[in-house]
Amino acid sequence: MDLIMCVLGNIIWVCRAWELRETIKYRLKLLRNLIGFVTMQGLECSQLTDLLTYTVVAAGRLISICMFDYDEQVANRMESEIYQLMHEKINLLDLQVRETFVHVLTASKKQPRPSYALALQKNEDRVVGQFVGSLRDYLMDLLGSYASFQVPVKDQILRLHEEIRCLGILLKQEEKLGDEMKDLIGAVVSDAAILTFSLSVNEIKEGLPKEIDLAVLHLHKVLKYMVAEVAHNYPLKSPYSSFNYPRPNELGCMDSFLENLKELARCDEADDSIGFQHHRIQVIQNDLVFLRSFLENIKEQRYQNGKLQAFWSHVMEAAYKAELLIDLALVGDKCEDSLDAVSRDINLLKIEAPEIHNAQTQRVNKTSLHIPSQLAAAMHDEDLVGLDDEVETITHRLTRGSKQLDVVPIVGMPGLGKTTLANKVYNAPSVRSYFHVRRWCRVSQTYNIRSLLVELLCSSSSESSDEYHKMDENDLVMKLRQVLLRSRYLLFLDDLWDVEAWNLLEKSLPNDANGSRILFTSRYQNLSLHFKPNSEPHHLRHLTDEESWTLLQRKLFGTKDCPPALSEVGSQIAKLCQGLPLAVVLVAGILATTAQDSWEEVVKSLSSIVLEDEYCMKSLELSYSHLPDYLKPCLLYFATFQEDKVINVRRLLRLWISERFVQQAEGKRVEEAAYDYFMALVNRSLVKGVGQRTVGGAKACLLHDLVHEFCVKKAIEESFLYDVHTWNPLGITGPSNPHRVCVRNTRELKIWELTIIFPNLRSLILFGHGHIEHEEEDLDILLPKLLRVLDFRSLPFRYNSFPIEVVLLVHLRYLALKGVAYIPSAIANLSRLETLIVDDPVFGIELPSTIWNIKTLSHLRALNYHGVWPMGFIFPVENLEVSPDLDCLDTLDLAIDPSSQSLQKILRKLPSIRRLKCMEQPGGTREATRNCNEILEFDSLSQLESLHLFGFHGCGFKFPLNLKKLALTYNCQPWSEISTIGKLLNLEVLKLLDRCFVGEEWIMKEGEFPNLRVLKLSRLKFRNWTAFSDNFSRLEKLVLHRCKELEKVPSCLGECETLEMIVVKNCPESVGDSVKQIEQEQMDMGNVALKIEIDNYDDTIFSPEAESTPSEAEEISLERESISSHHAVDNCESECTVGFHSSEQVSSEGESISSHLPEWTETFLSLLDLV
Repeated sequence: MDLIMCVLGNIIWVCRAWELRETIKYRLKLLRNLIGFVTMQGLECSQLTDLLTYTVVAAGRLISICMFDYDEQVANRMESEIYQLMHEKINLLDLQVRETFVHVLTASKKQPRPSYALALQKNEDRVVGQFVGSLRDYLMDLLGSYASFQVPVKDQILRLHEEIRCLGILLKQEEKLGDEMKDLIGAVVSDAAILTFSLSVNEIKEGLPKEIDLAVLHLHKVLKYMVAEVAHNYPLKSPYSSFNYPRPNELGCMDSFLENLKELARCDEADDSIGFQHHRIQVIQNDLVFLRSFLENIKEQRYQNGKLQAFWSHVMEAAYKAELLIDLALVGDKCEDSLDAVSRDINLLKIEAPEIHNAQTQRVNKTSLHIPSQLAAAMHDEDLVGLDDEVETITHRLTRGSKQLDVVPIVGMPGLGKTTLANKVYNAPSVRSYFHVRRWCRVSQTYNIRSLLVELLCSSSSESSDEYHKMDENDLVMKLRQVLLRSRYLLFLDDLWDVEAWNLLEKSLPNDANGSRILFTSRYQNLSLHFKPNSEPHHLRHLTDEESWTLLQRKLFGTKDCPPALSEVGSQIAKLCQGLPLAVVLVAGILATTAQDSWEEVVKSLSSIVLEDEYCMKSLELSYSHLPDYLKPCLLYFATFQEDKVINVRRLLRLWISERFVQQAEGKRVEEAAYDYFMALVNRSLVKGVGQRTVGGAKACLLHDLVHEFCVKKAIEESFLYDVHTWNPLGITGPSNPHRVCVRNTRELKIWELTIIFPNLRSLILFGHGHIEHEEEDLDILLPKLLRVLDFRSLPFRYNSFPIEVVLLVHLRYLALKGVAYIPSAIANLSRLETLIVDDPVFGIELPSTIWNIKTLSHLRALNYHGVWPMGFIFPVENLEVSPDLDCLDTLDLAIDPSSQSLQKILRKLPSIRRLKCMEQPGGTREATRNCNEILEFDSLSQLESLHLFGFHGCGFKFPLNLKKLALTYNCQPWSEISTIGKLLNLEVLKLLDRCFVGEEWIMKEGEFPNLRVLKLSRLKFRNWTAFSDNFSRLEKLVLHRCKELEKVPSCLGECETLEMIVVKNCPESVGDSVKQIEQEQMDMGNVALKIEIDNYDDTIFSPEAESTPSEAEEISLERESISSHHAVDNCESECTVGFHSSEQVSSEGESISSHLPEWTETFLSLLDLV
């Protein structure tokens, strides 16, 4: 065996033909591992041993010739002999070779031998593991060699591959198996190998014979038994004997199950795909429809009636069991008997229902909760009420007193407004002007010193954190010290929990006796005494009753007065909030959705609530209980995300939809219905929206940490989610069979252990550190087969490979991966897949031709944060004429070679696209620097609303009439070609970025851009800008960024009656002067609300003025959906002869934008807008 390893190690250096080299390595390893396995079983196989010896000697001679006495003629002859030997004697696709392997394996099973348990004790499990690995390689090679296999055949081969992988994983768990089970492993490996080598290529082209199907099923049952045995040795109860189901919105979950049953009934191949009679499903469906109606009638009464509550629980458990068994059948489990038993239980419950109902009293009517129009107020950012004295006190402590470095702690209970007050002070003009450098970070309960240092370094601007992530901790400490040295600085440490974080940061902080300060917030009053004994914390006071009432009115009615009829009860409610701003905001959310005549009921509920944290949690419990059932799982889903993290709204909504929390409303797309759910939570003050997208809608959101804590506790209490902070399977406690699991730290994660412990998992989301390299054996994936949601974005795979086991997850709706470069053809197995996301792709992601068969696909996203050029999906163009359309595809990141003339063919297959990001494929055949006469036509997309184009230098475009948002990057068109865009009557948002137009002057023609609301110009090299007042008749926001040659903005902006904001960053001073003139004209017209931001510093280098507030940096570093770097391209100044083309124009009313964005979110939100 040592000689074989030597040959395998040296063959790479002497064998010139790559294909032959790989063939030798692959087949010798398989032969060696087979001989090792049967020898361990007690069989001496001279036939195989002689063949291996002969081959190794021949290869050794070739190596000797090439390394010590090279003779090309002899080497060629030796290569030819080895190739002939491989083809004749070790051709794994040859029937005689495979029959020999099967004969040897069968004979080895009959040999008298010592127990396999003893073999494991002698460390011979390594031999078995290597053989199991060879079997897996053989099956994947078989699939790769015959792409024409039918899908059912591929499914079975992949299923066999997964079972063999499971064997390999069990080998690593011998300490959890008894001797009897260890002996069984040896026999099972032999059976799996015999089954593998029994596969006949000619037979499987037509379909696997029935005996092969039965053998795979038998292997599955044996392995399931062995996995259960391993699971028994974990601290949890066996997941095969226990049952647990989530409690929130139980009727909604049943509705989703019934909808799935209807879909299954419509399937023509239901019998074949499930394996039992269709009528069984129909019986279960009919009985559950009846019981669903009955449960609707008792849903309020059950809370006061123990018998009704017990009946409700029995029905829900039976429904969940039926769903579980049917879903298991779809992945190949045979469970007819179990399903029959559940079906009988459901039928008995149906018979019992009328008897229970007749024995109970009539159900109690509950006060209807609706949103009265006079109380539906828009939510505003939390304003400080009556705390001006607090702001002044903190400001004085920061800007006056000792010149030595000092700390100013703000302490108080959760929900008191510590962070709000600190933010207000941090951004006060007097503070901004006093300190040269300001930095901030959020610490929280769990923190990483390296992350804190990066956050502090990046919190002053939108600069990328990439370079800092490459630095070690010591370098980061020195870098921060260098930034702060000899500057009067202010550091804001938000939510400090212990002294350790301070001790770790302190060595970065110079004391130059110039008045620098540390501002921090904490729940702990005496924390500062541990690192500065003489410091005096500022205890944030509670609101007075009058201030609480003022805040409550502001949250409910905005600037309007409270109706007199509500004044007394409203004031009473405010008083019961006992001065806690969070409680006032939460109660406002309840009142906003409660009828006026029911406010007294809120008073009665609040009167029993006590002080401090208990009061807050009861306030949150009250808010939760007032939610409609369909919103409860949406709120609890926030427990999935990490505390204090900003959450991208679109990602959140896609997860809600995939989890089936959202019911499609009549006349609305499901995405619109999901956003309505989100806004309902925002309007109840349970969730805070962060900023607005340029065409309406929140970009991101966050939760108060107290609300997040409530969600985590409630999610566990209602069996909704199992939250694993640190992966330690021996220390896991909690429900033994949860629906959803999120793992906070993937550093120690072994995914196969997840499957053993949680085999019936439906949702799995992993958080962690993307830079962590996992060992290959740790990533051996054995995934729970019932998964619907799988987010692997925190788990990079080696060599950017696609985890092939994923294609067996036939229930999967949401899949997020990191860095994969291709999608295998077997992805078509995921017939229910709706969302596919790839984070940080290194290259364009190649899609197989089978992608056209996934009719449910609606979102294809390639989220590229750090790349020089954004990446997208590369569609196959072969046989498009016979491929089905992707009718549901709504959002797409597409990479295309414009010279291939394939864009039109692809777009015709995507009739429902609404959001499209289209980029020129890197490495395409077109010369990027030459002018061209190619016209890329998008006007056939009648549903398209948002379009972002990257590249396509010199190409022309045709845009659809319905386009509302357009962004162009690196297109390098002359300004004369922009007039066609100006004629798009529905266009509301236009972003011209990174030399998308070239030339010295932009002359807007009269009547162009009639409905434009947002205009952003970034990194454009033009000097003069001429416009007419009707070009800006509806303009609300203008952003100018790094237009370094522009002299001024058009003076007619002063006449714009809709203008709300102008932002100027890193432009010539003359541009800022012209904007100030516009500001004066607007003020003369009465527009005192116009917001002007002018920052003329160079944002590519550090400047004391290049600052931002905490939330901006938090958003930039934590939750970005599609942030693309913009870099200059060569030859962008060349003139282009072909420009833009448009279809016939029609008029349309645009929507008014909501409100402007908070100052501290501008940079992050503008980056999100690139989506």
